[in-house]
Amino acid sequence: MDSFVADKDRNEHEERVQAAVKMTAPGTALRMALDMIIAGHLGALICVGDTENVLAAGDDGFRLNTSFTANRLFELCKMDGAVVIDKDFTQILRANYHLNPDPSLPTTETGTRHRTAARMSLLTKATVISVSERRQVVNVYVDGKGFQLRPVSDIMATVSQITVAMLNTRQQLDRSLVYLTSLELDNVVTMGDVTNTFYLFEVLMTLGEQLDNCILQLGREGRTTQMQRDEYLGDMDDTYTLMIRDYAKDSSEENARAIRKRFHDEPNAELRSAKAVAKTLGYDDGRSEDTIMTPLGLRTLSRVSVVRDGMADKIVDEYGSLQDVLEAAEDDPSRLGEIGVKNPGVLANSLHRMLGQGE
Repeated sequence: MDSFVADKDRNEHEERVQAAVKMTAPGTALRMALDMIIAGHLGALICVGDTENVLAAGDDGFRLNTSFTANRLFELCKMDGAVVIDKDFTQILRANYHLNPDPSLPTTETGTRHRTAARMSLLTKATVISVSERRQVVNVYVDGKGFQLRPVSDIMATVSQITVAMLNTRQQLDRSLVYLTSLELDNVVTMGDVTNTFYLFEVLMTLGEQLDNCILQLGREGRTTQMQRDEYLGDMDDTYTLMIRDYAKDSSEENARAIRKRFHDEPNAELRSAKAVAKTLGYDDGRSEDTIMTPLGLRTLSRVSVVRDGMADKIVDEYGSLQDVLEAAEDDPSRLGEIGVKNPGVLANSLHRMLGQGE
């Protein structure tokens, strides 16, 4: 139960952080105001949302209740104190507002403005933004934890590094999958072959997550990067899950999702270990790199045009493994037709072509 509550709290925090990144991304009115504040060499303290609790933690200031614009926010930040904005960015409620959060709330921040921002984000559900007048940096606080806004140029430099790594990894993975298919059809796949491919999958997915974070930070500037991301990942997400189902002891989709999470949480050294990967897949018999594995064939069958959505599962349920399907396609194609495969001969020819491509 405690683990469930912790996971729920962590997920809620991550969602609120993502919302904070979006509201401060390039192209938003708030980011325009923050850029003007930095250019004007000003400091600022801005509270967004949870206005009832924010107002309860302060006093004085000017009651405005005026419509929000980037220019208005910039002008109001020329005064001391905080600016309070509603969560939908429709109104600026207060300016020059003096916030008095509980000083006993823990924070590692040193500057007065940053300490106040961190404590206000602990005391309330507001997103609190602090702009340092001296250092000219913007920190955003959610639940007491802060992150610093990065210039677009810095983010794009990171994007460039990630996309190069993604392209190289995708090329390696494509070659590995073609080779793996030929091994599967020859019935000579080893645990080492499986481990290497899973490692490449996980590297690609991790790079994809890093790129997603950059895209979120880029806001409207991230559209081209999003297109690159979609091109490099393609259908690899589904292919990854199908391959896990092919080799896991329990081939259910639910178990495949759980295994993917465990793979993602494991350090790289574990993902390179055939024994560790075999254990994560559900095998406790001490399988090594040289252990021969028998795939179900879901990934390979799903690549054949005559195998419609959902048909690969049906074929595997009927035959049990890719090798048995291949033998049936050669020896008794009519049986494949009986379970719904149109043109079983095309299926057999496609599998033989895949075998030839890997040679």
